[in-house]
Amino acid sequence: MTSTPSVAGGNSHASLPAPQQRVIWGLAWPIMLSNITVPLLGLVDTAILGHLDSVSPLAAVAIGAQIFTLLLWSFGFLRMGTTAVTAYEAGRAGLPQSIHVLYQSLWLVLPIGVVCACIASIFTPLVVPLFGADTIVHHLAREYLAIRFWGIPITLLQYCLVGWFIGRGETRIPMMMLICANLLNGLLNYYFVWHLNMGVEGVALGSLLAEGAAVGIAIWAASKRGLSLRIPYPDRDLLRRMIVINRDLFIRTLTLLLVFALFAALGAAQSTETLAANAVLISLLLLISNALDGFAHAAESLIGRYTGAGVPDYVRRIIGLTGLNSLIAALLLSVGFILLGETLFNLLTDNPEVLPRLKEMQVWLWLLPLSGFASYWLDGVMVGAQATASMRNAMLAAAVLIFLPLATMPWWWTTSIDSNTLLWAAFHCFLVARAVFLLPALLRIIATQCQAKSD
Repeated sequence: MTSTPSVAGGNSHASLPAPQQRVIWGLAWPIMLSNITVPLLGLVDTAILGHLDSVSPLAAVAIGAQIFTLLLWSFGFLRMGTTAVTAYEAGRAGLPQSIHVLYQSLWLVLPIGVVCACIASIFTPLVVPLFGADTIVHHLAREYLAIRFWGIPITLLQYCLVGWFIGRGETRIPMMMLICANLLNGLLNYYFVWHLNMGVEGVALGSLLAEGAAVGIAIWAASKRGLSLRIPYPDRDLLRRMIVINRDLFIRTLTLLLVFALFAALGAAQSTETLAANAVLISLLLLISNALDGFAHAAESLIGRYTGAGVPDYVRRIIGLTGLNSLIAALLLSVGFILLGETLFNLLTDNPEVLPRLKEMQVWLWLLPLSGFASYWLDGVMVGAQATASMRNAMLAAAVLIFLPLATMPWWWTTSIDSNTLLWAAFHCFLVARAVFLLPALLRIIATQCQAKSD
């Protein structure tokens, strides 16, 4: 990796990577590879359950995973907030000093874990019945969640550690964590479901054990970089800064997950088959977003470090390069889905009730990379620049002004169009709107960097 030992205007101890394609890809490809394994293993779970005789387990895991995601990813700000502050501190004071950010992030895990456990016990019985009227599916979803909720502290720790490594620019550590964990998840789920006949409980247990393995790898790697069991007392100033950033990210992430929950609920209200078909497409959406997030994470790390070191030219250049790479990757993904055609759906399920629904909706899959790439990339830029308030406001505007009215409008005047088609159209508009609402913030960041250079 090409690097610059010291940069005018930055900290003399900061060693910064140069803003060029080689550096971007050096950070992005491990994240892309590891992130792709996450939805791929989700697709493996879908394939394992999709080939059972009943569609109920697939629908139940779709509901259970959505609720677990809604709860835990609401606190996914731990990952992004840790990345933002770690990258800035690494650029300002050097990599060794970034260990203090990890300690502050770990201080947040215990109270958040307690809050998550309380929310899970209170709201799960209330939320599950909202997903359709199939009581068998509801029962299976509760069985899935009863096991997954034991992993709440593990998931929160993983957020902190992954965010810290990305902020430091050490993306190969999360790659090793996630690939190992997801391969283990797939193997365990296959064994539990097909050999031990554990059904949805087997899928939940496999996910729990796999996440534990990932955290074990992360703690071992962090200990080699200064992490100690003797965690120092909180740094009030640094912790306060992280709380402000995390507050904005919490609202942003919660809004996004509520959109996904409403999307799933509206699909479930149509039929169990529609819920299952939408779950397959959402799994493919996660494949897309996780692949494109490689460039977003590269932007987070590099923009944060360049900002901390005070190098505005580097910030502007990396914004342009990561955006271009995201666009090219999105085009390639769309072409790939078109070339695969219906073969991909046949690999994921052979259910005669779900397959026709998937074939009707394949055009929405083709458009997903192009609709979403700009919002994923701009999120990375905002995290790196610590413009988290802009992320929050853009997400709220896209959800409330675009998705909510389009997804819930009366269908009586469009009876000739399938309701699920209109639901997907609303979701695509939501993805595009997120990027549009972030454009003013992007222009402000660029203008600020230009002003910093002239000063």
